[in-house]
Amino acid sequence: MMRPLPKVYPITDVGLSGLPHAKQIELLSDGGATFIQLREKILSPFEFFQQATVAVEFARKRGVEIIINDRVDIALTVKADGVHLGQDDLPPEAARRVLGAEATIGYSTHNLEQVQRAVALPIDYLAIGPIFSTTSKSDTEPVLGLEGLRTVRTMVSKLPSVAIGGITHQNANAVIEAGATSVAVLSTLLSDPKLISERARSLIESVNG
Repeated sequence: MMRPLPKVYPITDVGLSGLPHAKQIELLSDGGATFIQLREKILSPFEFFQQATVAVEFARKRGVEIIINDRVDIALTVKADGVHLGQDDLPPEAARRVLGAEATIGYSTHNLEQVQRAVALPIDYLAIGPIFSTTSKSDTEPVLGLEGLRTVRTMVSKLPSVAIGGITHQNANAVIEAGATSVAVLSTLLSDPKLISERARSLIESVNG
């Protein structure tokens, strides 16, 4: 079973930051991040595998847990701590059989019907979003807002929940107060590569207040 989720859950993005995944992990962990998802939408599977290998090796030295987005095969091969699955990825039951009981498995949901189904799955945390409008994904579902997040919180009981979508320094605390265990962030941390560490530190300090 994974350690408790930190309140800030950064997600890497080569296209957004212009930096290799390992460098993003270095900068994010310099800012205090301890649990990071590698998300890749541009590189080939082979290139992602190469970068993920280096990233996981670096993360081990920093004590940072690494979750691989979508790719159960890459998560297994590079010995990542787990995988984050979307609605169209390998089902969580199959991922659990491949990765074993100790792996962390997260699962994305976008509406209350999906949340209801997800509660019965062999997952360690549930992601819900978009909470607000976002520019980091082009195929986003309808915005849930804080009210939708509060409803989700009542449905998932003890299962940790990660809120995602349009989360910034300005609204992160409101999202935590509405019931999210953690906030997943991309653009707010990665949009200026020179400020990644500073922004991560600032956000972590803010939500841990």
